[in-house]
Amino acid sequence: MHIEEIELYRIRMPMKAPWRTAFGEEHAVDGVLVRLRADGVDGWGESAPYRLPQFSPEWAPGAFALLRDAFGPRLLGREIADGAALQAALADFKGNHFAKAALDNAWWDAHARARGEPLWRAAGGHGPEVRVGADIAVMDSLDELVEAVGRALAEGFGRVKLKLRRGWDVAMVARVREAHPDAVLHVDCNASFRLEDAPMFRELDAYGLAMIEQPLAHDDLIDHARLQAQLDTPLCLDESIVSDDRARKAIEIGACRWMNLKPGRVGGLTPALAILERCAQADIPCWVGGMLESAIGQGPALALATCGNIRYPSDIFPSARLYERDLAEPQVQLSAPGTITAPDAPGHGHLPDPERLRSCTLEHHRLH
Repeated sequence: MHIEEIELYRIRMPMKAPWRTAFGEEHAVDGVLVRLRADGVDGWGESAPYRLPQFSPEWAPGAFALLRDAFGPRLLGREIADGAALQAALADFKGNHFAKAALDNAWWDAHARARGEPLWRAAGGHGPEVRVGADIAVMDSLDELVEAVGRALAEGFGRVKLKLRRGWDVAMVARVREAHPDAVLHVDCNASFRLEDAPMFRELDAYGLAMIEQPLAHDDLIDHARLQAQLDTPLCLDESIVSDDRARKAIEIGACRWMNLKPGRVGGLTPALAILERCAQADIPCWVGGMLESAIGQGPALALATCGNIRYPSDIFPSARLYERDLAEPQVQLSAPGTITAPDAPGHGHLPDPERLRSCTLEHHRLH
């Protein structure tokens, strides 16, 4: 496909309610939106590294600048036959996976639209239905948290993820487990602890968690392997997995028993599919995460979640869970309790609403 035009938007999407994690509180989701025209077909991609480099070293203003000044100009005018060719064209630029993901995901959308097939099928998915779980952020009180978990279970979600941080750890898990003894639960630490906290994690072994997600530093593998060797509860890596090579190393040293795959974090749908295949060969089960993106950003995540070796309900959210109104149409909705059905329209099936896009845009640039 011949890349004819690239249009960039730096966006900020106000949330319904603050999202509290171990590294702070988000009132809006900052990201970049890309419209990539190839062979006369527009594809849309999104990446949300957030306002500040707290989840990873990347941040939305930096990703926008790289797309405008380096990555976009590199692709403009090129023939890109597949996702591997796009990744190869950007390979000499080190890291910056979120910025690359916006282009990769836009290419996949254009590719699938040009072929007239849904993205989930173009990606090799087995069917459009995706099991999803509920995520519950840090709350003001344990009573409020227990009630929120109860609501999620009553609504039919097959598992609940709890955010863990210092002071909101073992006692919190104990209280939720006491109230909901049969629930499938796991905790997400957002890279906020150290290996010296191993005794606390050993305490969590008593509560039958499905996994502990990213307990240690965002760029660590070795200490995760050491911690996993001390625990019965499986570890799941998230922030540490930014490429297929990092996934290979994590598997080789036993740093985890699960992997969370986020297309944005690893550079797009192309590397996410490669990691998924590597994990399948190593019998490391996966599930799909997200970065609180709009429906455009969740489209590639949904497609990935339809593929083989996704063995746990994924973090893909109904739009109404996060936003008064999504940036894109159609909005992401549950099709059944604990289930979202990927669109059957060509591509990922979502387009930005022009009015909402204008209201959320902080910067705009067109390359042609």
